[in-house]
Amino acid sequence: MADTLRQSMSLIPAEVRMISGCEDAQTSADVSNVTSFQLPDPAGKSGGACTSTLLKILYADGNARKDLSFQDLLMEMRTILSSRKFTQIPQLSSSRPLDVKSQFEIVPEDCTGTRRAVLIGINYVGMQGELSGCHNDVHNIKGYIMDVWGFKEENITVLMDDGKHISPTRANILGAYKQLVRDSQPGDAAFCHYSGHGGKLPDQNGDE
Repeated sequence: MADTLRQSMSLIPAEVRMISGCEDAQTSADVSNVTSFQLPDPAGKSGGACTSTLLKILYADGNARKDLSFQDLLMEMRTILSSRKFTQIPQLSSSRPLDVKSQFEIVPEDCTGTRRAVLIGINYVGMQGELSGCHNDVHNIKGYIMDVWGFKEENITVLMDDGKHISPTRANILGAYKQLVRDSQPGDAAFCHYSGHGGKLPDQNGDE
């Protein structure tokens, strides 16, 4: 265990936590109308099931909750998705051992630096497999992290295929992440959000 932790710390110097919308063998669904989730949604009509559920729990009716543990959040997400007939099961991963009963937070208490974010939403407009909720996911997540966690507009990079923001090409996405890494300093907090289609790669060595 100690050797595994040392290896993880050498490969991933930062403490990284990830919530994904579903298990590897599943896909994450769209919601046709997010008003049923009571979200403060000025942008519109649809959203991703995972993001809408996450925000329903954390940010419903514009009232932020900070009384949840990671375990509470994940279990509530699974309960809501199941009650709405979604089969996907959200997952939590961490680069360090994590007490799932500790308080859920996007910005650690010891954060003394800049809060940065990269938000990506791809609807694949005009393409096969077009989605409808990914842009709204980005708008809603952006509002949440600014209103509740103190992120500032100038430190948020948005990539969307709406003709108004940076185009979410592979090169631009990698560039945004690399810039986030270059800019980040000890004591900073970084938040990344992606809404769009995913892909699958075989786990060749069992390290997933």
